[in-house]
Amino acid sequence: MNLEYDNFERLSLLRPVDRLSWIANACRGKTVLDVGCFDETALQKRNTKYWLHGRIAALARKVIGIDSSELIPPEGLNTGPSSSIHRGNGVHVASSLIGDERVDVVVAGEFIEHIENPLEFLRDVRQRLPGTLLILSTPNGVSFSNTLMGAIRREAQHPDHLHSFTYKVLNTLCLRAGFSDWQIIPYRFYATEMILKSRGAVRLAAVVAERIIRVVEYLFPLLSFGYIVKIRV
Repeated sequence: MNLEYDNFERLSLLRPVDRLSWIANACRGKTVLDVGCFDETALQKRNTKYWLHGRIAALARKVIGIDSSELIPPEGLNTGPSSSIHRGNGVHVASSLIGDERVDVVVAGEFIEHIENPLEFLRDVRQRLPGTLLILSTPNGVSFSNTLMGAIRREAQHPDHLHSFTYKVLNTLCLRAGFSDWQIIPYRFYATEMILKSRGAVRLAAVVAERIIRVVEYLFPLLSFGYIVKIRV
């Protein structure tokens, strides 16, 4: 993607999409390597529509998940008839984990903000898995929801996050990793954890806030909650 990196350069973005639906549909009928798919919310979300790994498994031909979580047993975790999660290093995926499988899609949902060197991860995928489709997603450092939190002297941030990305920073990562074909797509705000954990007035407030923020995101996509990056490796 050719950007001038001028401060007043006009950026043309699509309207925000639903992150889970978009990624799952892109995996339909494919063999998928799902990187970093078992976070601390996985057990809570496992039987709901909010777990990305489960959404992918429902549509893909086969899903091989990898995550470093110690909650995953040494023998792995079966998550469906043709899906499983194994404990391992998501930055450098072991060849033995994939075996002779021809991977069509590599998914790294909400992953690169957690690792020490995102560029190293992208270059590793480019070297080890040429010809695949890489789909990653990550929060937007300048989202409208972050601005609202800052206005009340708050910051919603996961304790494991090491990086914050924007549209142009993601574009730079793709350039530096040596890719030639990619698309950056905004995704909508979601208050999933708060909605799942709360009841009554608090839950209603979370639902209302979610809808208001999504209106702003629709009008100003650069303020969206996060981005999906679709890369032809």
